[in-house]
Amino acid sequence: MKIALINENSQAAKNEIILTALKKTVEPMGHTVDNYGMYAADDEAQLTYVQCGILGAILLNSGAADYVITGCGTGEGAMLAMNSFPGVICGHIEEAVDAYTFAHVNDGNAVAIPFAKGFGWGGELNLEYIFEKLFGFGHGQGYPPERVEPEMRNKRILDEVRTKTMRPLLDGLKDLDQELVRGAVAGKQFEELFFAGCKDASIAEYVKSLRK
Repeated sequence: MKIALINENSQAAKNEIILTALKKTVEPMGHTVDNYGMYAADDEAQLTYVQCGILGAILLNSGAADYVITGCGTGEGAMLAMNSFPGVICGHIEEAVDAYTFAHVNDGNAVAIPFAKGFGWGGELNLEYIFEKLFGFGHGQGYPPERVEPEMRNKRILDEVRTKTMRPLLDGLKDLDQELVRGAVAGKQFEELFFAGCKDASIAEYVKSLRK
């Protein structure tokens, strides 16, 4: 699995802490990590939590990433932004139990973590526990055992509902302020990471048009 890390501006200074915890936990499992930044608080390319949602949706819908790790001060804004787009099911995760149950009950492809609220001494350990439960035990198997069948059925229903209520990604992106979208893909390592993994030619062409 290719996992993308995205940090918004208020918590950009924690990028290295989050990246280290993520790679330490998931690389031994066979997963890879792409760090899309922000890499530091003073990065030239500044990402708001809304732009994290835009970038995350582009990565997931294009196949450039299989999973997105993002967040903000509380995690709420990043979660709402991610869930504004098709092809994204993002959970709000504060601890390891949240991570495990989200993986098995909701079977999403993104999480938003609070990187300020409650993030104190031992914060990096909490991240490691979250990532272990999120990626170390499979996905979509249901929980608890007696609820496996209805939970898996509910997930299929949710997927169907979202196909009916959400617009295609490019239709939505092209209706947004293009400077807002352009800023979401302006990171210094974006081009190197994204185009190597992108599997959707139409999304790739649109992103190229933003970077001209």
